[in-house]
Amino acid sequence: MTTIDQLICQFDKALRTVFAPAQARRASPGIAEMASPNDAVDKTASARLMRINHTGEVCAQALYQGQALTARNPDIRVTLANAAKEEEDHLAWCESRLQELGGRKSLLNPLWYASSFGLGALAGLLGDRWNLAFLAETERQVEGHLQGHIDRLPASDEKSRAVLEQMRHDEAAHGEMAQAHGAADMPAPLKFTMQVGSQVMKTTTYWI
Repeated sequence: MTTIDQLICQFDKALRTVFAPAQARRASPGIAEMASPNDAVDKTASARLMRINHTGEVCAQALYQGQALTARNPDIRVTLANAAKEEEDHLAWCESRLQELGGRKSLLNPLWYASSFGLGALAGLLGDRWNLAFLAETERQVEGHLQGHIDRLPASDEKSRAVLEQMRHDEAAHGEMAQAHGAADMPAPLKFTMQVGSQVMKTTTYWI
């Protein structure tokens, strides 16, 4: 595939990730029989948290696509592509749950997609060990972030909690996969920088 073809494919993926309805291969863990908040305040709180999680999955798609584009090892490219497919489920689950709660997607998703894609591509250019290190640290931080949201959800929102629990399980598996493939140890200053960037995304997306 030529460079032009790759760029066209990536642009198509970006448009579908940010603007098209997401499609899941697995059924959502948040089944209809589970409790969902009726109180307006609780629904708003859940919707804002799920908007953050939806944007996080938009970023995850961009990261994986950027990393796969510049990864040097074909096996790692395949591994990243397979993980991205699992993340598509997360994207669809969050989008569906957000709609059920009467919420909306973040208006900043195109910005977060572009910045995350750039970071992923840069990580891949640094070499496969650092590419995997970036992936492992991202998944570690996302796992902690999801646990924080699980703790913050209204007690009545069993459906959102079930979705986030499954997502947390999947993210942990992706992090373990990166370690198993030889991820380098991410330096502490870079970990801190990633945490700051994540916090900026979460804070702005909660409101916008």
